[in-house]
Amino acid sequence: MNDLAFQLLLALDASLRLAAPLMLCAMAGIFSERSGIVDISLEGKLLASAFVAAAVTAATGSVWLGLAAAMLSSMMLSVLHGFATITHRGDQVVSGLAINMLAMGFTIVVGHAVFARGGQTPALTDNQRFSPITLPFADQLTAIPYVGPIYKELISGHSLLVYMALAAVPLTAFVLYRSRFGLRLRAVGEVPEAVDSAGISVFWLRYRALMLGGLLCGIAGAYLSTASGAGFVREMSAGKGYIALAAVIFGNWRPFRALGACLMFGFLEAMTARLEGVDFPVVGVLPTQLMQALPYVLTVLLLAGFIGRPTPPAAIGQPYIK
Repeated sequence: MNDLAFQLLLALDASLRLAAPLMLCAMAGIFSERSGIVDISLEGKLLASAFVAAAVTAATGSVWLGLAAAMLSSMMLSVLHGFATITHRGDQVVSGLAINMLAMGFTIVVGHAVFARGGQTPALTDNQRFSPITLPFADQLTAIPYVGPIYKELISGHSLLVYMALAAVPLTAFVLYRSRFGLRLRAVGEVPEAVDSAGISVFWLRYRALMLGGLLCGIAGAYLSTASGAGFVREMSAGKGYIALAAVIFGNWRPFRALGACLMFGFLEAMTARLEGVDFPVVGVLPTQLMQALPYVLTVLLLAGFIGRPTPPAAIGQPYIK
């Protein structure tokens, strides 16, 4: 394998790691929005669960307790969103934005009060994080051209949460299209009156969809602070919840198409990180701030150019009145 191909392989490897939280949040958004609930609160749940995971891990020394706490906190925010929008039929966009602002303020204020580090948590040690996993025979297969490097660099060497993110995509597709719960979930997002007339609770179905989404967002948040990073820093979600929501729309509320959008953003972010500081012809070295913003700008332009005409669930954003 030549140097250019190896560098591309490393970029794809980084893309997978960067796309992992987006995959989980996108699957969470698909569950929520397929049930008819607009879930702008993905960003807030991602940020809050990242803080809770790092804080609990730093306090207890157990990354597994941190993961459990992150999932629980994200599910609680999902229930809060459901209480406002399902039970009390509030505006779903306003409720989602309120949760995002709540999470932003909560993480800073509580982090400063508990740890006195300006909203950050203490740095986590290696045994307090989800470490990369080397799959069997990764070193032995290295000598095989192409297959060995791909297996070692791209498939092996990721943390458990990255593999969970990859598994979440086919699992979401299976639940949506091959299970009774998924059939009812898709129906309640299209014609909730028909679901209600069949004796199935529209409210309970939507609550379960939101809680499933909260669980996935909790794993994504834990990934940011205990696998990708070594602790929580202020606003570390950096808009990834909104990007995941854009991926859901780009994917037309289908898991595998949303996966493609997440991988595209991950690849753009990985490439811009590698191009930072490069002296380009004519323009020279681009400012660091521009390079950091570039993947977000390119993602918006690409999504706007290729999204076509999305077909959202018919009842999305509409509170159900029994």
